[in-house]
Amino acid sequence: MSKTPIISIITPSFNQAQYLEQTIDSVLSQNYPNLEYIIVDGGSTDGSNDIIKRYEKHLAYWVSEPDNGQSHAINKGVKRTSGEIINWLNSDDYMEDGALRYIADIFSNPDVNALCAKANHVKNGHVIQTSAGTNVYPDNLDKTIGWARFDQPETWFRKHAWDTIGELNTGMHYLMDREWWIRYLFHFGVDGIVSSDRIIVNFRLHDTSKSVSQSEKFQHDHDAIFYAMALQLKFTSVANLIQSHCTFNDDYSFPIEMGHKQGKNVLNYYLLHRAHEFYYQKNRNKCAHFLSMVSKKALDKPCQKLYKKISFRNRINPVNYFHAIKG
Repeated sequence: MSKTPIISIITPSFNQAQYLEQTIDSVLSQNYPNLEYIIVDGGSTDGSNDIIKRYEKHLAYWVSEPDNGQSHAINKGVKRTSGEIINWLNSDDYMEDGALRYIADIFSNPDVNALCAKANHVKNGHVIQTSAGTNVYPDNLDKTIGWARFDQPETWFRKHAWDTIGELNTGMHYLMDREWWIRYLFHFGVDGIVSSDRIIVNFRLHDTSKSVSQSEKFQHDHDAIFYAMALQLKFTSVANLIQSHCTFNDDYSFPIEMGHKQGKNVLNYYLLHRAHEFYYQKNRNKCAHFLSMVSKKALDKPCQKLYKKISFRNRINPVNYFHAIKG
């Protein structure tokens, strides 16, 4: 790889003129020498096009036309890229100074496939917290998939990984990034992932962002993914549990063939994670149902401690998970 590899960034945008210029400037002002910056606008009517035109000589490509949502816009942009490193930056987020050179430096190691860094969460112009970053458990792929905590803006990939995994699922409008990440993990595993505490991006929270205004729909997509896994593996009891206690669109089908053992372990971690969420939501009934299906012995030690804590506090009587998932 060259010392300054081509970094491709796609910004999908639709009627976010109030944020768009800061997003664009945060990328271009870094003066990274091998930048390929692409903007895919969904046909905005709020003045976004005028902003884009002011910067078009610095762009590799841009278009403003109706599309089928964020996933479709990003896929259109990816098809135009030629870089070695890739990610998308939403039109209400913005990069930290020096981020692109840092990203390039990490990927100068040819063994690196992905960088999982950190982000500032910004509200009303103020940093309110630093993200936890994408969770990667180097010795536990099943947990990494089953918990599937993915922070997109600060997670960057080598382009060949995108080419291998394929496009974002356009049927998902909230967790298309997490669904893609899960597919990545099944294919590449956790080798080649670098986790870093470096803050490289600012993730904006505002009243019209999906993360704020439609947060519950992210969970719907999450449950749909693991419901589809349970169906594929014919773990009827797990599928029925998810269907009975969660709200989601059941049209989704998981596109990767899983091994029975790995799928079972992944779902075990998912069940614990969901039980933990219900516990903090003070939904004792749903917590009890999900936790009762978890096999403690199949968890790593930190998760066994978590299982024990929730079981004690919620007074759970466990069933045999490995028996229950047989149907």
